[in-house]
Amino acid sequence: MLWPAYGKLDLSFAGVPPDEAEGGGLLKLKETETFGFVRLAAASPLLRVADCTYNVHHILALMARAENDGATVVVFPELCLTGYTCADLFLQSSLQSAALAALQEIRDKGAAIFSGVAVVGLPLAVDGQLFNCAAVVHSGMIVGIVPKSFLPTYQEFYERRWFAPAGAALTADVSLFGQSIPFGHDLLFTPTGWEELKIGVEICEDLWTPQPPSSWQAMAGATVLLNLSASNEVIGKAAYRRQLVTSQAARCLAAYVYSSCNCSESTTDLVFGGHCVIAENGALLAESSRFVMDDTLLVADVDLARLQAERVRMGTFKEAGAFAPSGPSLRPIPFSLTPRPAPTRLAREIEAHPFVPRGEKDLRERCEEIFHIQVRGLGKRLLHLQKPRVAIGVSGGLDSTLALLVACRTTDWLGMARDHIQALTMPGFGTTERTKTNAVTLLRELGVTGREVDIRSLCLEELRALGHRPFGIDLHNLTLDEFSDKLRRLTAEARQDVVFENVQARMRTSLLMNTAFVIGTGDLSELALGWATYNGDQMSMYNPNVSIPKTLVRFLVAWAAENEFTGAVRETLRAIVATPISPELLPTDQRGQGLQATETILGPYELHDFFFFHFLRYGAPPAKILYLASHARFTQAYTREELQHWLRVFLRRFFAAQFKRSCLPDGPKVGSVSLSPRGDWRMPTDAEAAVWLAELGEIS
Repeated sequence: MLWPAYGKLDLSFAGVPPDEAEGGGLLKLKETETFGFVRLAAASPLLRVADCTYNVHHILALMARAENDGATVVVFPELCLTGYTCADLFLQSSLQSAALAALQEIRDKGAAIFSGVAVVGLPLAVDGQLFNCAAVVHSGMIVGIVPKSFLPTYQEFYERRWFAPAGAALTADVSLFGQSIPFGHDLLFTPTGWEELKIGVEICEDLWTPQPPSSWQAMAGATVLLNLSASNEVIGKAAYRRQLVTSQAARCLAAYVYSSCNCSESTTDLVFGGHCVIAENGALLAESSRFVMDDTLLVADVDLARLQAERVRMGTFKEAGAFAPSGPSLRPIPFSLTPRPAPTRLAREIEAHPFVPRGEKDLRERCEEIFHIQVRGLGKRLLHLQKPRVAIGVSGGLDSTLALLVACRTTDWLGMARDHIQALTMPGFGTTERTKTNAVTLLRELGVTGREVDIRSLCLEELRALGHRPFGIDLHNLTLDEFSDKLRRLTAEARQDVVFENVQARMRTSLLMNTAFVIGTGDLSELALGWATYNGDQMSMYNPNVSIPKTLVRFLVAWAAENEFTGAVRETLRAIVATPISPELLPTDQRGQGLQATETILGPYELHDFFFFHFLRYGAPPAKILYLASHARFTQAYTREELQHWLRVFLRRFFAAQFKRSCLPDGPKVGSVSLSPRGDWRMPTDAEAAVWLAELGEIS
């Protein structure tokens, strides 16, 4: 997403009313709370080649804008004080002196206009050699100077004509303006009091090499990697540059900020585009337009806490250094930098539906990939068992529909006739005509062996055997019709009976287990919330849906309708997608309408999937989850109180439901979040949610 270069940030993506967005969002934050976020900026100023005075003016103006936009770190292009294309002018002492004077002006004047860290490029003569350098400036001090490690001398580049590589340096410190300054490619900038923020700096070509300095910096703890560049434009280079930046951010589990010189640098045979990119762990957060003849400032908020959590989780990250060739031993360069509190509005988009990719093309590709994973996973199990007949319960809802479609495509792939699928639709006391019709139509049109088994009389006998009085109704001498009539007359308040619901769920599972190899249908969201009957719909012999969240199930069925099936099947699938989510276990009303809406009871699935993703994937605490939720664009706006209420419901249910997860059947891992007790998530069944709930209670 391209963020505005200046002025107020675009709040149109936020799922909150405009007055709340302007007034501080949904949450009242502690003044010092950062939630791990730091705002980074890439600047590409207008410049004149070899005119340091002009260049300083535009650099200082962009530093003022970075301060106005709340940035903590801003990186400028390679050799921005002089211009990159000075060629043999770099060897002129006049230009070298002008660059030093420009650096001194940045140091002195910058302190009054920018409270963060600015990194600028200049040529610097040290011990009889000239280096292409990045100067790190903060609060009236030059914190350190990093020379370029790798100098390109091929095609249009010939930097070794003027510059020496960092490895040729004879000293570890330089004296400038009466200050001894750390000098070298082995510097790691470590602000005191900001544990999550550590800064590494490299210059242009350094990133293009097999072992970029930023890799060593990241393994030494750097979470923010900065690149000052002067990369000219040729066909296809921008895409490759973007790929380099995002890939290095992914490999280093870091944020990467890349700034390239403005098109005003263009001269002789070269044209520059001012390409700026900010990435985080492989994700492109922000990218500037190219070929803009104006000062450009690109900002984005980076989640350092998420990066740290990912590094802790990925044990091989730290181990990598032990198996790689010896790199430089980095020197920590401490300096004082006060953390900025978390911004009122984030300069990045928070995906409201993190399991569902945005964009029709990406969504189509994701759905196709997931469908193939499901089919191949189920297919392997059926091959191993010599292609047995399979049983599946089909309710006319989303989950069972998706599992049925997977089963059909699996039998097609294995060369089995679809009549190997024994599909049972088992209407009960809460089944509506709408879902029943959809289920029956689907079974007929897909060519599976379909059977309708009305479970009501079976459930009535089991309730009698248990001596249970559902909803206070005495079952003695009641016929099924009489019992059904009494159920229809119940008031909405009286329709609460867990035993009544569980008997139906377990009856369906019993019938399926006695039919054939059972394919499960429950999804990841239901599992996380415990929205399943133990040894009922929670149990099967293989479940292709087990790691697919509810928000994605709907898109998968819709994708299958448009891409995998035609005719009556397509129309039925569209109708199922449009049907409200319900377990249909409580009695219908006198008009046969269902009164049990899952999201009315549990809360919106889009919220629970959002909470679940950030809680499980990144270990985010409740306060941060709420902060992120206040920036996400959900299908509707939620108040602070609603977010807190449903997060509390999620936490209570998630902790309480772990026993249902401990004996899950096999199923294919599809995404980065899974609850398999054999693989991804290991949690005590009787763990308490007290710590997380207490934090929720402290949020105002």
